[in-house]
Amino acid sequence: MSDGTQDPGCGHSLDELEDYLLTGHSPAEQHYQRCPECQAGLAGLRSLHRLTGDLAAADTEHAGSADEPWLQSILGNLRLEMRSGRSVPLSSEHPDDSFTETEGSLLALIRSTGDDVDGATIGKCRLHGDITEPGADVRIEVTVTAFYGHPLPSMIESLRSRIAHTVLNHSELNLTSVDVAVTDVHEHYLKSPKGEVNE
Repeated sequence: MSDGTQDPGCGHSLDELEDYLLTGHSPAEQHYQRCPECQAGLAGLRSLHRLTGDLAAADTEHAGSADEPWLQSILGNLRLEMRSGRSVPLSSEHPDDSFTETEGSLLALIRSTGDDVDGATIGKCRLHGDITEPGADVRIEVTVTAFYGHPLPSMIESLRSRIAHTVLNHSELNLTSVDVAVTDVHEHYLKSPKGEVNE
């Protein structure tokens, strides 16, 4: 599914992570289990595997392949998100303590939240604003591939509300908006959706 090139972050590639997912074994297994960048990459690959499996189940003859441009675009964004990125400050009760979370960990969390919305697969996910400055305005930009048969207005509203809820619960960012753009509608209808978009 990936091209074997080295990815940003800790230096391990998506190709290595995919081999680990398929075989369950790797000399770097202990590293993968501890590394937040690799954990984010593994989570994204698992989501893609579920997606391509659903497509194959929906329409074996026309399910497509991992070489399709929209899937390659998702893989490209996963590579970018495997970087730790900027450090996001967290408050502390003790002035001598300094706590942060990484931009990459937040992007992985946003992607996981968005991919759980029926009929949606997150493409690009970006944080705009000075996330290193406490209290600064931050905007989230998300692009989505939607699937035929899922109402777009309710899907987009669900994405906005779920992502905002997740980010506000797991960070101290001053979130001003979640901008969702549907960049592609895939023609293959998933015959067995997980449930309603709005739960």
